Amino acid sequence: MSNYIRSFDSLALQDVQLVGGKNASLGELTQSAAASGINVPAGFVITAAAYDALLKEGNIEQELQELLTNVETTDIEQLANVSKKARNLIKRAGLPKSVEFEICQAYDSMQATHGENIEVAVRSSATAEDLPDASFAGQQESFLNIRGEKALLEACLNCFASLFTDRAISYRKDKGFGQLDVKLSIGVQKMIRSDLASSGVIFTLDPESGFRNVVLVTSAYGLGENVVAGRVDPDEFLIFKSSLATHPKPIIRKKLGTKHLRMVYTVHDARPTKNVAVAAEEQRRFSLDESDILTLARWACTIEKLYSTKYGRETPMDIEWAKDGVTGQLYIVQARPETIHSTSQARVLHYAHLKRHGKVLLSGRAVGDKIGSGQPKVVDSIAEAEHFSYGDVLVADMTAPDWEPIMKKASAIVTNRGGRTCHAAIVSRELGVPCIVGTENATELLKSGEAITVCCAEGTTGIVYEGILPTETEEVRLDELSWTRTRILVNIGNPEHALALASLPVDGVGLAREEFIITNEVKIHPLALTRFERVTDAETRLQIEQLTHGFSSKEEYFVTKLAEGVATIAAAFYPREIVLRLSDFKTNEYASLLGGKYFEPQEENPMIGFRGASRYYDERYRDGFALECRAIKRVREDMGFANVKVMIPFCRSVKEGELVLKEMAKNGLVHGQAGLEVMVMCELPSNVFEMERFATIFDGFSIGSNDLTQLILGLDRDAQAVAHLFDERDPAVLDAIKAAIHAAHRLGRPIGICGQAPSDYPDFVEFLIENRIDSISLNEDAVLKTLLVVSAAEKKVYAAENASLA
Repeated sequence: MSNYIRSFDSLALQDVQLVGGKNASLGELTQSAAASGINVPAGFVITAAAYDALLKEGNIEQELQELLTNVETTDIEQLANVSKKARNLIKRAGLPKSVEFEICQAYDSMQATHGENIEVAVRSSATAEDLPDASFAGQQESFLNIRGEKALLEACLNCFASLFTDRAISYRKDKGFGQLDVKLSIGVQKMIRSDLASSGVIFTLDPESGFRNVVLVTSAYGLGENVVAGRVDPDEFLIFKSSLATHPKPIIRKKLGTKHLRMVYTVHDARPTKNVAVAAEEQRRFSLDESDILTLARWACTIEKLYSTKYGRETPMDIEWAKDGVTGQLYIVQARPETIHSTSQARVLHYAHLKRHGKVLLSGRAVGDKIGSGQPKVVDSIAEAEHFSYGDVLVADMTAPDWEPIMKKASAIVTNRGGRTCHAAIVSRELGVPCIVGTENATELLKSGEAITVCCAEGTTGIVYEGILPTETEEVRLDELSWTRTRILVNIGNPEHALALASLPVDGVGLAREEFIITNEVKIHPLALTRFERVTDAETRLQIEQLTHGFSSKEEYFVTKLAEGVATIAAAFYPREIVLRLSDFKTNEYASLLGGKYFEPQEENPMIGFRGASRYYDERYRDGFALECRAIKRVREDMGFANVKVMIPFCRSVKEGELVLKEMAKNGLVHGQAGLEVMVMCELPSNVFEMERFATIFDGFSIGSNDLTQLILGLDRDAQAVAHLFDERDPAVLDAIKAAIHAAHRLGRPIGICGQAPSDYPDFVEFLIENRIDSISLNEDAVLKTLLVVSAAEKKVYAAENASLA
């Protein structure tokens, strides 16, 4: 019976005090691996008893205690000095001979099975690590591609010493742990040859918003240290959990990362690993295929379920994986509870936003949803920590675990490199500091001096603005919100906002704007893809070729990007309804898309020109509309979002509506089939006058008060001379809206409103409530305040109604 070595399959989650959180977790996974089909690398564990033996036989415990007592972690120079002395004590004491003997014996057993001088990973595992409320991520060291007994023993000693890095000492004090109360265990695992393939990180929730019905898989070429440390911008794949077992394409979003470095083994170099450049063509390809993505997502859900059962509550996970380039097999190399969102029980929502915008300096991937501002300080190494002040904005190429003492002082963090699962991202979330990663050139553009504002409150794209901009934070207590008879929905155009908005107390999305997705995600005019030969200028052709590179066809690019945008919104609110309005560009707006000028006529007044329904069945746009239909069909049938309804905009007549439905059916979207509902905008006088006939072919109506107002009052609100006459509360407009609501109800059709007016005018909301509107769809920034207005209006209206009945 060994005193210091345990096999992974003899360990479980409850063994944290013996082998630390990381190793206990791997033990739990190893035990369940065979039944679940999850691969975990072979290896053994050096228990915390070996660490105790080192302190005792080295006679250094008292000296360590005295050294670490009253250390001031905000004093960077003192912290570094104490840290160095503590590590030297460990190294001077060395591993006890009995510990060395058992380590070598266990390694010999691995060699007997896997070959002489087998490469192993040596990973630290602290006894307070990976708890549900404290991650200890990156606090201790790991060593990769270690071969031979001598190198293994040296790596183990360095692991034990890493319990006293600057960052580890600082973190323990911040979390309230005694410096000698936390002990260290070591996991020794067979290396997975991901240097020949890829590796990355998985979260079983969205790490920014905390939305739990998705799995995020990140991937880059080579060993996983580059992804964890933030040296590369990895590929990202978002998978919808609810469709994972039931539909063929549950991957709702893909993002291609730059992946410019690959960490590989070395043979003769002093270091066991090194980074090499990735060829440009490889960077432009995804580092993981769909089959592997789905396998990893399924494994992640299995692991999450395992932990949730053990802890007795839903436990989202943070997982590291690797693919072996020799065997082609996938492996899980680490799994820990996610610690930012998983323990949150908040019933209070906070929404930060800028009161005004400024000059954009640069952008990258947003981490979190906060806003910070201050003087930018470009930091190249931890040695510059003493020059960094509280409230400064940390600007760096990338951060490392040693930087945590600086990061705690920062009002915001901006890096050149990294993805949403890198060190900077993980630590900034835990600290509650806004962070933008992957900007590429922040250290060049953000020189120390002029103050900046770092905004992560505008979706997944983080933006750095010039100057200190005024901000506002809205706090809403969900328990104080009243239920309303009128259904409250939200308008969404940007899929990047969707997951963060999923927690809004709404019944779904009343207006998902397809044209916003096309502008921001697709960027190309659909006919420039179906009729590419008509695009003649070289620059536009090059841009289109670059955007569509890697897709099976140019048409497939459009379908994929549009489907991903719609699916992201649908996933966020699933199973709540999503009303997707088909493209409603005007010709001048279509012309501004890449290649659009070749296909759009010039019109004097595009607002009442070739737009909406009239385009869909017309030969001049028909094959572009077919791409839209293919994308929606994919979202509903392949991805599993039957909660998506379709809405036809600017439909001038019932005959036109019939032509659109026919065109949809030709492209696989059959009204009523698989529960497909088709609604129509009520934004033309003809929609109001002919509602009875429109009701025979459509399932419901949504009032577009903007266009209805313009067409009733006979004005274009973009025309400066008459813009002041635009008013949704004009009596003629109110009469039309009232007539539409009453007609729809008489015909048994639901009717809502998705125009701007309810977001702006409380008295307009009261008018809608008085006329018993079924639903009100609001701009995202107006939902919470308008919900209170609706509640008050309903009390007033229904109180009067109840009094009259009495």
